[in-house]
Amino acid sequence: MTGLAPFLESTLGAAAVVSAAGLTYAVRVPSCSWLAPSVSRGPSARRSIALTFDDGPSESTPELLELLARHRAPSTFFQIGANVRRLPQIAREVAAAGHDIGNHTETHPLLALKSGGFIYSELARAQESIEHATGFHPRYFRAPYGVRWFGLRTAQRRLALNGVMWSTIALDWKRQTPAVVSRLLAGAAPGAILCLHDGRNLNHRPDIGVTLQAMRELLPKLSELGFRFEKVADILCPTRN
Repeated sequence: MTGLAPFLESTLGAAAVVSAAGLTYAVRVPSCSWLAPSVSRGPSARRSIALTFDDGPSESTPELLELLARHRAPSTFFQIGANVRRLPQIAREVAAAGHDIGNHTETHPLLALKSGGFIYSELARAQESIEHATGFHPRYFRAPYGVRWFGLRTAQRRLALNGVMWSTIALDWKRQTPAVVSRLLAGAAPGAILCLHDGRNLNHRPDIGVTLQAMRELLPKLSELGFRFEKVADILCPTRN
């Protein structure tokens, strides 16, 4: 048994490492659906891209809407319920402009280590906030920080929400405009789902200047490259077009 103990210790240690790595993969990797069904990109048959914006609405969202309208770029906004309740008129402007609205929870919590009941409540309250303010019934959900957890699958099923992650995230909350534009251009490909932010969590009057400037530069460049802008619903279901 003396010689067996080190072997068992090393084996159990390796198993723990593998389990931890597997959980990290399930929680954070956009293309993984182990904890809840989700998609991270659309079909590559057509030269289309889906622009998505998280954490809004914010006081700067109307300026973003003007940019999108100028370039005829229908998009999908994953909105936080608390921000919708704070700025219901701006949330309505998003819907009125023809963009889709997705569920980004009520208060933007990190879902890891939370109970199934807590997760369901966050999604259900956000659905109610968005529908009450805009009349729009979200069909898509994006997890805050891109973190999924146990219980999310059940919550999505109960609320008929489809999970949507991304193929490229802009990191526009922490990088400067040139880096954001370069990152998104590198990720531009048929079927790509690009993730940016028109808010910063629950902050009032957040500074999204980098996002706005990146869009001023990015939209014409993507058009010149021959990309078409579509909402998530359309890029995932091309037969709808």
